[in-house]
Order: sequence, then structure tokens, then C-alpha cells
Amino acid sequence: MSTEGKGKPGEPRSAKRILLGEPLASEKLEGQLLPKHLALPIFASDALSSVAYAPQELMMILLIGGLAFLSFAPWVAAAVVLLLVTVVASYRQLVKAYPSGGGDFEVAHKNLGEKAGLIVASALLVDYVLTVAVSVASGVDNIISALPALAPGRVWMAIGFVVLIAAVNLRGVREASKAFALPTYIFAGSIAIMVGTALIRTWLGDPPIAESAGFSVHSTDATQAAVVLLLLRAFSSGCSALTGVEAIANGVQAFRRPKIRNARTTLLLLGGIAAVLFAGLVAMALITRVHYAENPCDLQGWAQCATSPQRSLIAQLASATFGNNSLPFFVIQAVTAAILLLAANTAFNGFPLLAFVLAKNSYAPKALSTRGDRLVFSNGVIALALAAIILLAIYGANLTNLIQLYIIGVFVSFTLGQSGMVRHWIRLLRSGGTDEGFRTEDGELMRRSTIIRSLCINAFGAFLTLAVLVVVTITKFTHGAWIVFIMMPILWFLMLGVNRYYRDVEKEVALDADVKFGSRGDHAIVLVGNLQKPALKALDYAIAGDHDSLEAVHISIDEETTALLKQQWIDNRIDVPLTVIESPYREYGHPLALYIEKRREYAGAEVITVYLPQYIVGHWWETLLHNHRARRLSHDLMLMHGVMIALVPWRLDSTELVYGRRSRPLPGQDRRGDALSLEARTLHRHTAASHKKGKAAVGAAAAAAVNAQIEAEVREDGTPQGEDDGHEEPEKPQVLS
Repeated sequence: MSTEGKGKPGEPRSAKRILLGEPLASEKLEGQLLPKHLALPIFASDALSSVAYAPQELMMILLIGGLAFLSFAPWVAAAVVLLLVTVVASYRQLVKAYPSGGGDFEVAHKNLGEKAGLIVASALLVDYVLTVAVSVASGVDNIISALPALAPGRVWMAIGFVVLIAAVNLRGVREASKAFALPTYIFAGSIAIMVGTALIRTWLGDPPIAESAGFSVHSTDATQAAVVLLLLRAFSSGCSALTGVEAIANGVQAFRRPKIRNARTTLLLLGGIAAVLFAGLVAMALITRVHYAENPCDLQGWAQCATSPQRSLIAQLASATFGNNSLPFFVIQAVTAAILLLAANTAFNGFPLLAFVLAKNSYAPKALSTRGDRLVFSNGVIALALAAIILLAIYGANLTNLIQLYIIGVFVSFTLGQSGMVRHWIRLLRSGGTDEGFRTEDGELMRRSTIIRSLCINAFGAFLTLAVLVVVTITKFTHGAWIVFIMMPILWFLMLGVNRYYRDVEKEVALDADVKFGSRGDHAIVLVGNLQKPALKALDYAIAGDHDSLEAVHISIDEETTALLKQQWIDNRIDVPLTVIESPYREYGHPLALYIEKRREYAGAEVITVYLPQYIVGHWWETLLHNHRARRLSHDLMLMHGVMIALVPWRLDSTELVYGRRSRPLPGQDRRGDALSLEARTLHRHTAASHKKGKAAVGAAAAAAVNAQIEAEVREDGTPQGEDDGHEEPEKPQVLS
């Protein structure tokens, strides 16, 4: 039985493993892919949740012009449904032509150029973040409507829900789909039952009547231009029902094989369910005469408008159909709040996949292209969660302010994606076909009639989405959407800059005819502060490294410490030359770097390996009690050519909590079953290293010459020379192999 990813028997599971589960092997990826019945809830939650507030927004905007304007609702709703059907049909063509998961970005990038592709990517990234923020804020609003006492904790509740949804997604796509499938299906089923019940009651002559049906509003005299603008604003609000449709095109790679067929079928189901529920709710709102106002006190006849919250459109419909405070009423309210919260899950699936495509094309950090322990793009999930949390904190999880930023990005991507598809089909037609048909990039044959039909669908989709983009921009720009037009260019420039950086790095590290590698010599330096076990372990590792020459280096900032180290070096008869570098300004990195540079000038193109002892601790607070000198030195030395750094860990006893064992003796002692003294070990290695005496002498001579030169340069500022301490260096320091 495989134990991959499992902890050792008896070892406690870490918090990460309890929260996210055990790691999954790469060959388990196919098992994490989604069948259609699980893909539908994970990709459709955003689009279906829009059904909960899009009809409400549409009716609310129309009511601004008076009750008479509600007669336009069927026509506005019909336009939204037509647009939804067109977009779904258009994306079915896109999924077939570009199934790699890049969606609108890939289409625009390949057919309209790099700049257009990055516009789409920036628009989608912004929209995904807003989807999470708006969905969670809306769900929290519904909860607070039922439990007003929770209002002071609005922001913390919203942040908590984002963290919870992110944690579920970090457990894996399949785990997330299982968690979110039931609420999504219950929501769709309950709304369908409610609409069906209301229509049957109406057909039987007993139409349900909403609690707000008796309220009226002041009608205002409006010019023709104002009427048109109001209708366009109502249409743009209703178009929020289209958000999330693009997620399937970005997530084709999450489907089981055959990926294209399953994705296209799921997209068709999504569009059909969303269109039917949207149209049904608008019809119910007209039948029950729901009056939902932007300002509750605009409703004449409602005395409690200032003290009582206005119930949502779905709440009024459920109350009118099944009776107030009935069991079906509470079921619909509960699943509506759940689906609004879970709508964020569509973004948590689409954002990491889009980020992966961007990273693969070098437009985003490479960390976004790697899968985590649970075979999901965990860095993308975390990045989205952090961005949404920041947005919720800035706007106080206020839905009214957040929703004004919504759907701009998605219609930018709709328009450029469909325009790219038009260019794709035209290019395919111009490529020249045979009697059998036209061959696509992936080798598939398509008939001319099929290509022309797809071209017409995408052209009509591009025209409609462009018109809606103009309408949405005009009607939402002054209400806060201008911020989106600042965020998108910033992301655009960042992605372009990341791509240029990766391009320059790739060019810099690429092989060319001028590249020559080769070193003469292999010198090792062991940095010694005090004569302690970590330093001896580093010396032992350096000896075992079999370098051409070896020396210990001490950076002297305290004369007493240096004198003590020299005496201990003699007393313990350590057969490795000790070089002392004076540091009058108490620095470590600069004197060592200067010494290495001068040595390379003296000894030629040799490779230098610097061994740095480093403490490994078991408690987080212990990191505050150590100076992290090895980390700072390694950072400085990494900037030097021809220098390698070897960090030699010394695990303190506190690491027993982490590793389950205490610090070990020097390498080799536990294998032999004895604890050799340093003197015995040195003599033992000395015999085996006699053939390197010549090279050791050369290394010692180089160290002495370089040290003398550095001391002269360091003292140029007039600092008095230190007196000779009387210590004699070994005449021929031995380099132990």
C-alpha cells in the first residue's frame, strides 16, 4: 500500500495537513478532474447567483421613473436573455477553438496581438477579484438582514468567509465541487419550484401578491433622453446576470476527458438554467407587483421605511408564494444566502487557471504556474483571497459601493474575446481549404458552412457585448467604475513589465558562442566565530569536501575573542590554517568579500566555497534571539562571482519538536560507535591527506599574502595597527582531504 504523502506512524499531523489534507501525487491529477455534474456547480455558482440580484437591480432602476416604467421590464429582461444566449453560443465556439484554458486572453493574444491580450487579462483579473468581494458582501448582507445584531462585524464576517472558501479550494478542485454542489442544486431547484408554483397559481386565477404591491412611488416628468438613459441603466444592471459565463472557457483543463465536449455541454446547461431562472423571476416580480426602491422611503405608504430593512425581491416573492415565515420561505432564503457566498467559488477556480496561463506565457510570476500539495494552483488561490480581503477592508464590505465596480471587466473581455474569434474564423477562411474542408491549427477538418456559422455567431456576440460595454461604462463610470479604469492599466503595465523582465533574463542566461566556463583551483573557506561545535562541524564538512586547499577565516571585531580563538586553535592542534581578518568598523560581509576578491586576484580563477555554520531552531521565538549573521553573509556572498555558499546547519535541541531527535555528534562518530576527540580525528585524517601537502602549502602562502595586502588597504584611514599577539602560524599548514 502506498504511503506517499503520509506522515510517519505515531507522528502528529500538522495544522496544514488537518486543514488541507494529505498531498496528492501527480498521477492523481486525472482523478481530480471534474465530471459534468460536479463541474456545473463549481463553474455556475457565479452565474446562477446573479439570478438572485440581477432581477432586483433591473426592477429597482426602472422604479426610479415611476410605476409606469415597470411595463418596460419584459423588454429589458428579453434583451438580457438574448444577450445571455448569444454570449453562451459564442463561448461554445471559443471553447472548441481554444481548449487550452486561456479563454478570452488566449484568443485576443493570438488574434489581436499582445497588447489586446493583456487588456483582456487585466480586465478578467480585476473582475475575478470583484466577483469575490461583491458575492461575499452580498451574502453577508443577506445574513445581516436576518440577524441585524451581526451588523457591527460585517467586515470580519466577509473576511472570514473569503478565508473559508479559499481553504476549501486549497483542498482541491474536486473537494470544492463536492462542498458547493448541494447548495447550488438546491438553489436552482427551489427557485424553479417557486416560479412554477407562482405561474400555476396565476393560471388558476389566484396570483400571489407581494407585500410591497400596495406601495406607490412619485412619478417624475422625464425627457425622452432621460427615459432612454434610465432604460439603458436598467439594462446594464440586468446584465450582471452574465457574470461568470466566461469561467468555463478559462477552465476547460479542469474537466474530465473529453474536455471540449464536457465543457461545451456544461456551458449550455449553465446558460439555459440562468436564462430560465432570470426570466421566471422577472415574470414573478411583475405578477406579484413587487416594488423595490433604491431608497426605501421613496415607497409611499410604508411607515417603517426608516427603521425596518427592505426585504429583497426573492424574499418578497417567496413570502407571497409560500407564505411569510413558512418552511419553504426559510429554505429559499438560506440557499440564496449560500449561493451568493459560494458565487465567489467561480472566481477561485477561474483566477488561478488564468494566472497559470499568464505565468506560462511569462506575463505573471512563475510561482503562479505551480500546483500545490492538492494539485491546485494554490498560489493563485491565495493571491485572489488576499486581493479580495484588501478590497473588502477598504470598502467596508459595502455592497452598494462594490457593485458599481462590477461587470466592467467582464464585458471588456467579452468584447475583445469575441472580436478575436471573428479574426480567427476569417483567417481560417483565407487560409485556403480543400474539398474536404478547412484544417485548423490542431489538425481538425471544418466545413465552410460550419466556419461561417461560427463567424456569424461570434460577430453578433462582439457587436452586442461592445454595445453593452459602452452602456455599462456610461451608466456606471461616475458611480465608482472609474476606479476599474485605473486598476486595469496598472495591471496591464505590470504584466508587460514582467514579460520583458523574463525575456531579458532568458536572453542573459542563454548559451552563446562566447560563453566559456573553467576554473583553476578549488579553495574552501570555513567562517569561524568561536571554537564551538557548529564551527567544528563546518570544518568537518569542508575536510570531507576534498578541496584543493582549505583555511579557516575569523573576522576580528574583538581582540579578546580573537586572542582566545587563536589560543584554542593551538591547544586543540587543529591542523587547518587560521586566517584572521581585521574589521575595524565591526563589519562581517565587506571585509570577507574584500579578502575573497584579493585572493582571486592573487590565486587566479579558482572556485571558492564558503562554509557558514547556521543555527536551526524549533520555536518561532528563538529566531528573535539569534543574529542571523549566516543569512546576511550568504546574501552578500551570492553577489560575488566564483563564490559558492554552503550553509552547515546545527540543529539545537529545541528542534526535537520538529525533527523528533536531538542534535547529532560530528559526522562519522555515531557510525563508529565512539566519540573521537578533535586531536584524534585530525591525526586520523592527516595520514590520508599527506598527498596534498604541496597544494596546502600553496593555499597557505596565498592566504598569507592576501591577508597582508588587505591589512595594508584597510588601515589606509590611519587606524593604528594592532600589536603582534605572539601567535606563530604553522610553517606548513596541512590541508586535510
